[in-house]
Amino acid sequence: MTQITDILKSDSKFRYKLLSRLKQDCHYYLGYGNRNKKHLWANDEKTQLEVMKELWSSFTDDKKPEWLTWSDILDFESKMCEKNKVDEDII
Repeated sequence: MTQITDILKSDSKFRYKLLSRLKQDCHYYLGYGNRNKKHLWANDEKTQLEVMKELWSSFTDDKKPEWLTWSDILDFESKMCEKNKVDEDII
């Protein structure tokens, strides 16, 4: 996977598009994707969300996407990582 520092050097148009792609991946993962990591760009829930947070934070306040809030990202995180937490508790 490309290092996040390389991604953050990209222009804002690319970062918006990638963030949108990551958001769509999360929706699919939680729905028809049946929580299969292969449907995530990062192939891992935690990494996917870390990249989303970094991308979202890379925009100035007046340029942050209106279609994705910090709260939305945290919501994805709680939904996507709760299964992993339950699995860890069983072990």
